[in-house]
Amino acid sequence: METANPRRWWALVVLAAAQFMVIMDTSIIGVALPDMQRELGFSQSGLQWVFNAYVVAFGGLLLLGGRLSDLLGARKVFTSGWVILIAGSVVAAAAGSAWVEIVGRAVQGVGGALIAPASMTLLMMLFGADQKELGKAMALYGAAAPAGGTAGVFLGGVIIEYLSWPWVFIVYVPIGLATLAATGLLPAVRGRRGSVDVVGAVSVTAGIALVVYAIVSANWIAGAGGAALLALFLIVQRTVREPLMPLSIWRTPGLAPSNLAMGLLGGAWIPMWYFLNLYLQQGLGYGAFASGAALLPMTVAVMIFMVGITARLLQRFGAKPLIVIGLAVLAAGVAGLSFARPDGTFTVDVLPASLVAAVGMSLAYIPAMMSAMSGARPEEAGLASGIVNTTYQVGSALGLAVMTAVATSRDIESAFMGAAVVAALGAVLTVALMRTRRATAAQDAPQKAAQEAA
Repeated sequence: METANPRRWWALVVLAAAQFMVIMDTSIIGVALPDMQRELGFSQSGLQWVFNAYVVAFGGLLLLGGRLSDLLGARKVFTSGWVILIAGSVVAAAAGSAWVEIVGRAVQGVGGALIAPASMTLLMMLFGADQKELGKAMALYGAAAPAGGTAGVFLGGVIIEYLSWPWVFIVYVPIGLATLAATGLLPAVRGRRGSVDVVGAVSVTAGIALVVYAIVSANWIAGAGGAALLALFLIVQRTVREPLMPLSIWRTPGLAPSNLAMGLLGGAWIPMWYFLNLYLQQGLGYGAFASGAALLPMTVAVMIFMVGITARLLQRFGAKPLIVIGLAVLAAGVAGLSFARPDGTFTVDVLPASLVAAVGMSLAYIPAMMSAMSGARPEEAGLASGIVNTTYQVGSALGLAVMTAVATSRDIESAFMGAAVVAALGAVLTVALMRTRRATAAQDAPQKAAQEAA
């Protein structure tokens, strides 16, 4: 019988901290954008690429990150990702022009795309043999993502209030160095022989970038080009000997509907967070620090539910009911924010609805992630992780692009309602497409694989 790694919980701290930092990187720059626009000369339309450059590079390269994790070894890829993320942070902090800033953000995204799937592979290696421990570990790891997104807004507000915008990137340097020093706690996972599908990686990343650009700028020529590149990606995956994403993986039980749920979850949650921050600052007149502090109750709610409640409910009821209920509750909370008054108050117009949305996110995120990962073979763990993380990030980027267009043509309230519709659609499609499995199915596959190996 295989002996559990005695340092696995300390290793989990390193992995959860990495997940926290990678997701925080998408949100910490939000309150810094006005200062960056003024000092670096961004146009109003170009400013959004400070955010999108990271998300597109991150989401577009996650599949490659998952493949490299399987081929080279997860710990090696995890370490390389942090080196690249630190380098991108230095470039972004020192940028003296708009294009250098965008390059730095894209390099950060490349680092994040290596870190995220490698982290998931390492987590499954550490805890996959014990279903109870895996549930607890996934709860802690999963809670780090939304907590990082919300905490980024608060930390960004503190930095802008007392320091200056380059510090939102400088903060990653000491944290990254500390993480690199702690990688000895992680298991040394052997890679396997194989090749890298370069054409597939380029086509899927460029395709996603063009589709996001098309939605943001209403440039349908770019949209057609992006669709063509994504079609090329699928063709390449069918023809090359070692594809970046073997299409056969989509026969894995639960992978397709779980990924759809994750994409729609990101497409509702991220726009809600983005426009809630705008409402706090523009509607209620909050400063950067006060706006970040106002989002802390959501973070606390997410942590409590993910760590203390969702894992137990998943073991008892299975993934599908929690995903459906979570998305429905998220839809209700976001819809409640659409009724926020221009002259409203935090306690009446924001706090109740935002807490409801946080509960919905907490109920859906971990079950969707576990359901997507549970059926994959051990050698495909990195790929499955890359797919599900890509789906969430792409859903977030597309959802934000669409709701930004809605808010521009109408108002923020309409953007909230649109995000609520996305979450409700996710609940309906999950009911229709996901098969019901017994309560512990999401945890059984890793445990069974580990027992067979032993």
